[in-house]
Amino acid sequence: MMQLILGSSSASRRQILSEMGYQFTVLSADIDEDFRIEKPEELVAALAHEKAISIFPLTQELGSAIYLCKSTSFLADAILTKMVKNGMMQDIVESQETTLLITADKVVIHDGVIRKKPTTPEGARKFIQGYSQSHASTIGSVVVTNVKSCVRMEGWDKSEVYFHKIPDEVIDSLIEEGSVFYVAGGLLVEHPLTSPLVESIVGTMDSVMGLPKELTEKLIKASLQEP
Repeated sequence: MMQLILGSSSASRRQILSEMGYQFTVLSADIDEDFRIEKPEELVAALAHEKAISIFPLTQELGSAIYLCKSTSFLADAILTKMVKNGMMQDIVESQETTLLITADKVVIHDGVIRKKPTTPEGARKFIQGYSQSHASTIGSVVVTNVKSCVRMEGWDKSEVYFHKIPDEVIDSLIEEGSVFYVAGGLLVEHPLTSPLVESIVGTMDSVMGLPKELTEKLIKASLQEP
């Protein structure tokens, strides 16, 4: 028996994990994403770890036991902290089920610069205009934490998206709708307005959307097999 917890408020990640055939509980973590890390692979791993920290504390007394799950996985640890605070950890410790926490993050790279979520209409417009007749890369990290053993499996995945010309009226509509402010780089390849403008993807759509299926499945299986 296995219980899955998705440590993300992302609708795209919920959709992808459902498509993989899993049932899961959703918990999100409020974290500071303003990390001063320049290497994309290290940044997304740090963010995925940060999300896990906000759900459980690193050290927590549970009856006579001490729960200790210390690592650099900030996202996972954030969620683990939250789980202890809301009483979920005691039930998990006493359960016979294996509980896995999935956390993930993604950044967009364009012209060698890391692009996180745009915060202003001007910033979103600059991002999207830059993708027009050009391309962007996405680098995402997935961390799967065995909540009882604290063993973590992690990996990262990269994709590239090439665009046709993106008309100004499409950019105006995307900004007015507002979804671009909730995704890294304002990059919405699955949106009805932008999907017809995607020339090609080197990699997979699920990776671009923030939860690569093949990597996630691999990490889940590895977590279930660990001693």
